Amino acid sequence: MPRISPLTDANATPDAAAIFAAVKAKIGMVPNLYRTTGHSPATLSALLGLGEALGKGNLTAQEREAVALTVGQTNGCDYCLSAHSAISSGLKVPASEIAANRQAASATPRTAAILKLARAITEKRGLIADADLEAARASGLTNADVVETVGAVVQNIFTNYLNHIFATDIDFPVVRAEAA
Repeated sequence: MPRISPLTDANATPDAAAIFAAVKAKIGMVPNLYRTTGHSPATLSALLGLGEALGKGNLTAQEREAVALTVGQTNGCDYCLSAHSAISSGLKVPASEIAANRQAASATPRTAAILKLARAITEKRGLIADADLEAARASGLTNADVVETVGAVVQNIFTNYLNHIFATDIDFPVVRAEAA
């Protein structure tokens, strides 16, 4: 049972309702995470804006989803694992790659380097070692890639924490975090 109830279209403020309408027009639904975050339209707008901005960067949609899976698994966020597994499937990412991404691994060397860095950032709360950054660079990641990886990690920590606090009802096919 959620700790904060998601807003319906009927009880949303005009600002939240406008954001919900835009989300629904774009993806065909308004996920419970957004309906709950909509209690603060400014926060929901910030969250969506971060995602929109990162979508214009160097990391591909598949790489950003892979980061979401790594961070979601690391933080034990069932909602995010469920949502991002479904989104990854929609992007035609094979189930075996989705499972690997949850473990900060990938068949693609560039994605594997991004995920190793993302896991280090998440586990170490940003206090990564010089060796972590050197390994990312040795794997071919540019400074822009490193900065965008930090941005993607932050975006997903943001949603992981919201879901932990809200106890958001999962409105995607359910995927559970594996024990560490």
